[in-house]
Amino acid sequence: MEKKNILFVCMGNICRSPSAEAVFSEIVKSKGLSQAFEIDSAGTLAYHVGEPADKRMKLHAVKRDYNLTSISRKFNPDIDFEHFDIIIGMDNENIGTLKNMAKNQEDLDKIKKMTDFSKEWSYSEIPDPYYGGEEGFEQVLDLLEDSCQGLLEKLS
Repeated sequence: MEKKNILFVCMGNICRSPSAEAVFSEIVKSKGLSQAFEIDSAGTLAYHVGEPADKRMKLHAVKRDYNLTSISRKFNPDIDFEHFDIIIGMDNENIGTLKNMAKNQEDLDKIKKMTDFSKEWSYSEIPDPYYGGEEGFEQVLDLLEDSCQGLLEKLS
């Protein structure tokens, strides 16, 4: 398998995209495929640049043995479209923002939505848990586990 560079993107890069990064990293590690991927995450906005993942998200992730270690950064269209093979947005707003930053068709072709890889759930987006309760963080992890498994199958 040729090495693939995967970037997960949400709005602030403190809940959904760092969780997707951790979940996908753990899945590929469990399959012995870590060397086949470079995995990162970013946000469409710079609200939380330099901050670790949301404490509530980290708490729920660690219960499932995921370690959210990434530090928030803003998506950089001049670098990220060039470097990453697949850029995966968590919701329609993220997808729209990414498409608006694309410089050409090649950039547009790299943009995918996380739920497009879902196998078990019929959600059209990964909902933002930031303003909700604990069940929202669990739901995000459920959806990401399913979608990340589907992503790996699609790439294999």
